[in-house]
Amino acid sequence: MNERHTRQRLVAGNWKMNGNLGDNARLLEGITANWSGAEQVKAVICPPFVYLPQVAKAIAGSAIELGAQTVSEYKPGACTGEVAAEMLADWQCRYVIVGHSERRRLQGETDAQVAEKFHAAQEAGLIPILCLGESEQERDAGLALKTIGHQLSVVVERVGIDAFAKAVVAYEPVWAVGTGKVASPEQAEEVHRFIRAELGELGPSTQILYGGSVKPGNAKQLFALPDIDGALLGGASLSAEDFVAICEAAA
Repeated sequence: MNERHTRQRLVAGNWKMNGNLGDNARLLEGITANWSGAEQVKAVICPPFVYLPQVAKAIAGSAIELGAQTVSEYKPGACTGEVAAEMLADWQCRYVIVGHSERRRLQGETDAQVAEKFHAAQEAGLIPILCLGESEQERDAGLALKTIGHQLSVVVERVGIDAFAKAVVAYEPVWAVGTGKVASPEQAEEVHRFIRAELGELGPSTQILYGGSVKPGNAKQLFALPDIDGALLGGASLSAEDFVAICEAAA
């Protein structure tokens, strides 16, 4: 059996800074009532920190796993406003997103800081979902692969290549995040194939997701590509109908 068929699909929903108790309850009810899981697909919800307890309770016993949107690179201590990886593990989080383009842009997270967050997550037993991606300017200048290669190399230098045996990578072209634009199948496949090559022997077995305006209407086309193993969703994860439809497309 080839590696493509042994890699499990993953659909991760990043709620970003959205939600309230009432809307969350209705969304979670819609998802858990309509998605009973599939052997070859894993679904993850990453809510804002304050809603981790609500989501954990709502998905208990379901086919959905819990994740977080970011994590501190520091151990528990005098870091006001931060959330340590050990705290996320305490809430039965299994996954955590690191290096999302919005945090790189809005919070100024550097490649080195992202590498430290990746390390902290794994030290606490979490699976990091490492986001890599280029800006529109970098894409237009022909620097997409160089940019992504550098982002990845900084993490590899910090944790070693073997750490990717317990990690997920997400390619999210910055110009496609929340814009409605989607990388063409050729663009997406080129980057995913490049990332696999950069990971060496672990490349064929590493889950690599696509993130950037994935919708039910384009999910099947993206998932049909040989190197795309699922999706990191933003807006689509705030609709139970869309989230379930994309999970079904992955299956």
